[in-house]
Amino acid sequence: MESMASKPVLHMHGLPPASNYSICSMAPGNFTHGLMGVNLQMDNVTTYTLWSTIVAVCLIIIIARLVQGGVSLLRHIFNLNSDHVQQAYWARNGSNAWPWLKKRLVYAPLIRKRHNRNFQMGRLNMGTLPSRFHSILLTLYIVSNIVYCCSLNYKSCNRVAVLAELRGRTGHLAFINMMPLMVFGGRNNLLIPLLRVSFDTFNIFHRWIGRLVATEAIAHTIAWMAAKDIADRHVKQQSTMMLAFDNNPFLTWGLASLIAMMIILVQASSAIRHLAYETFLHLHQVLAFVAFLGAAIHGHTGKLPMTNYVYVTIGLWFLERAVRWAMIAYRNFGLRSSTRVTIEALPEACRVTYQLKRPWQMRPGCHVYAHFPTLTWSLSSHPFSIAWYDTQPTTIEAEKLPTTTVDLANTLPNRNSTTTITLIMSRKSGMTAKLHARALAAPSNTITMPGYVEGPYGGLESLHSYGTVLLFAGGVGITHQLSHVRDLLASYDAATSAIQKIVLIWSVRTQDAFDWVHAWMSQILQMRHRREVLKVLLFVTKPRHAGDVISRSTQVKMFGGRCKPRRIVEEEFEKRKGAMAVTVCGPGAFADEVRGAVRERVEEGVVDFQEESFSW
Repeated sequence: MESMASKPVLHMHGLPPASNYSICSMAPGNFTHGLMGVNLQMDNVTTYTLWSTIVAVCLIIIIARLVQGGVSLLRHIFNLNSDHVQQAYWARNGSNAWPWLKKRLVYAPLIRKRHNRNFQMGRLNMGTLPSRFHSILLTLYIVSNIVYCCSLNYKSCNRVAVLAELRGRTGHLAFINMMPLMVFGGRNNLLIPLLRVSFDTFNIFHRWIGRLVATEAIAHTIAWMAAKDIADRHVKQQSTMMLAFDNNPFLTWGLASLIAMMIILVQASSAIRHLAYETFLHLHQVLAFVAFLGAAIHGHTGKLPMTNYVYVTIGLWFLERAVRWAMIAYRNFGLRSSTRVTIEALPEACRVTYQLKRPWQMRPGCHVYAHFPTLTWSLSSHPFSIAWYDTQPTTIEAEKLPTTTVDLANTLPNRNSTTTITLIMSRKSGMTAKLHARALAAPSNTITMPGYVEGPYGGLESLHSYGTVLLFAGGVGITHQLSHVRDLLASYDAATSAIQKIVLIWSVRTQDAFDWVHAWMSQILQMRHRREVLKVLLFVTKPRHAGDVISRSTQVKMFGGRCKPRRIVEEEFEKRKGAMAVTVCGPGAFADEVRGAVRERVEEGVVDFQEESFSW
């Protein structure tokens, strides 16, 4: 690992046939620095193989998404202005293969039915399990890296040469894996819209590849230390391992990168992340920068051939941050004004309304990241689903209600309109607790403060091609589903979707949660044709009084006790109209029950499942 600036570069597999050098007779010290013993040819093969594998998986996913999108488009087109009888064809599975895969692979948890339900050890959150499909991909990726690392020339007559090859291979792979590590951790990852894979899924791969990079860096260092120790014992002198770092930026920066990765390996564990997320996030970013910078200097001073990968990784890291902050600045700040935020304290939550500087075009099911620079010392942000949005024209002529399609078009976002978005932030700890306490202390339980939002993100899937849609929400997860209900009702009224039946299922602990969305639910219940397609089921798990749980209409029913997703899915599946979609946003255990109920039915008819989650 010592700098090769003043030493000859000799490759174990690159010596000329007539060379007087012999691997067997070389002193062990020759294999402790530079590229001596490193198999560059095999390193390049592993690079091409690794990248080819990633590209092949992406292409397979793209093809699958194109097929899904084509089927969805055809179903959407043929079911416009059709009734449930005409949609019956699309309610049946066209083959057995895809439903079989959905049940046993795509929708399947790793074991039994547990996926997003957190493992708890006392009060510590120990994380969740990847799905079966994600676990297979992760296992293949990790195992392939192990195979690459172990593909060494074990027939070499010099065991130190084998250690040198291992040192080169593990360091090479650690550098190569830094690029997908960084890309998968970015919010503006271009693969998200291309593959229609959520940021939450990429975040799972980001964490596991990070562990892999740290492990390869540790193995790289151990291989060097072992070779160094053998070399010192060969010349019968005391260990010179620590002296090797004196005035040696190559080793010093490599060690700095390694230490940063080892700290991240512990600091990024689920228990620590959930104990103090804001502290974790900023320390994580600083340590990641040190790891990247140390790796770049380590490679540059040692003239290592794979250093360019680290340069590209750092460049992408800065580019992603620059794009994020440019979008924040454009959408929230102007020369004379900026985004304004109003916070209203509610029972166990806050209603946060942003009046945006510039109008946005919202998509159902999307989310934003909320920033409050004067509330916390940090620049941290937290993801929240957009519960409601309004776009109001600012011109006097447009203040009247639209009477024609032209007037209606003028209410869409444009430079002469004002957009407001509203979030519901359930009071937990950290930022949300501080926000709720400050609003609650105000005389009117309402405050205004500086803030800005980043986004919108998500909203990748459309529900317009389905005849029946079930929207499950647990607690504050209702914010994700409200935009879908509003969008589907509007599309039904405009005859632009195949929707025939919408069932909104919301499970809450107490009736206090109804205050969060009461005004918006009232607007939804007043929308045209609502009675024809919408049914609302409300479950109160801990009602204060039995008499409080009263169903006031046949379309809006209230029940005391826990929601039972399996029973609801079974009942609605038997009465479905056309293809059926089931979405869920809520606590992990609740989402796992919905997932399990859907898996039981996917082989009996067309049922697609979507889950919105933020597993941090």
